[in-house]
Amino acid sequence: MQSDPPRPDGRGNSSLIQQLWATCASGLWLGFKDPVYRARRKEFADIAYNYRHGQPIPRVTYTEEEKKTWGTVFRELKSLYPTHACYEHNHVFPLLEKYCGYQEDNIPQLEDISKFLQTCTGFRLRPVAGLLSSRDFLAGLAFRVFHSTQYIRHASKPMYTPEPDICHELLGHVPLFADPSFAQFSQEIGLASLGAPDDFIEKLATVYWFTVEFGLCKEGDSLKAYGAGLLSSFGELQYCLSSKPEIQPLVLEKTSVQKYPVTEFQPVYYVAESFKDAKEKLRKFAQTIPRPFSVRYNPYTQRIEVLDNAKQLKNLADTINSEMGILCNALQKIK
Repeated sequence: MQSDPPRPDGRGNSSLIQQLWATCASGLWLGFKDPVYRARRKEFADIAYNYRHGQPIPRVTYTEEEKKTWGTVFRELKSLYPTHACYEHNHVFPLLEKYCGYQEDNIPQLEDISKFLQTCTGFRLRPVAGLLSSRDFLAGLAFRVFHSTQYIRHASKPMYTPEPDICHELLGHVPLFADPSFAQFSQEIGLASLGAPDDFIEKLATVYWFTVEFGLCKEGDSLKAYGAGLLSSFGELQYCLSSKPEIQPLVLEKTSVQKYPVTEFQPVYYVAESFKDAKEKLRKFAQTIPRPFSVRYNPYTQRIEVLDNAKQLKNLADTINSEMGILCNALQKIK
């Protein structure tokens, strides 16, 4: 079974968002002309607009039609994961089935998943009505917050959506946000965006596109998908690991300016040696961003600290010194 082109992620730059809405307005998205579907989407939008940080995410009673659409996507993608998805995704997915209600006949609730992610990596979900600007979306990642939709794609095309929906979020993104290494990588993209000039925000959004959304990584002699846009698209998940697309190594100076289509399969994918390799490259790339300060995330206060004075630097040095002491002590005990 082949799917239509994948959903492009609406969390890109402003020009991408404009392209997405142009696609919707042109009638390519059937839900745009369906008054019942649009009314349902407003219900989800109201939940997001009324939500406040710290509140439980309201639970949704999904319709039978919505659950049928989810079931179609869930069943087809799950059949590919063992051979096409990266180890980290496949390791977490059974845990989501066990603890978060991931089933073919059930759409999981964001509140249950958010609690699960917090116990794994400190990430949490926040409901969102739809498209966000790149700056706003990336800033959320800096706080280990992932903005997630709750609505589902139109039932007429279960294997296609022109924007992020709950199938994309829960099947593509969530499993890897439960992996500590990938969660840190995602957060560092967000941290790099804070205070960055607009042109670098666009570059970071493009890096996000070719890694978190459409990234491939090496596993032994094989290539596996870790990008959410791939892991939530039955057709492109097959296509990306075929001989058809161009495969290039992840070089952020080049990747960050690569142009990409938003309504068809990607002609080129970038391969990371590992998540660790991708993180190191991202850190070096972030050092080229012109801003007069550095930042760090304090996991104890869940706040961003601006490192622009001697007191902040001393506090950071003390924290690092304490952690190094714990590391050295643990190493001695292992020996």
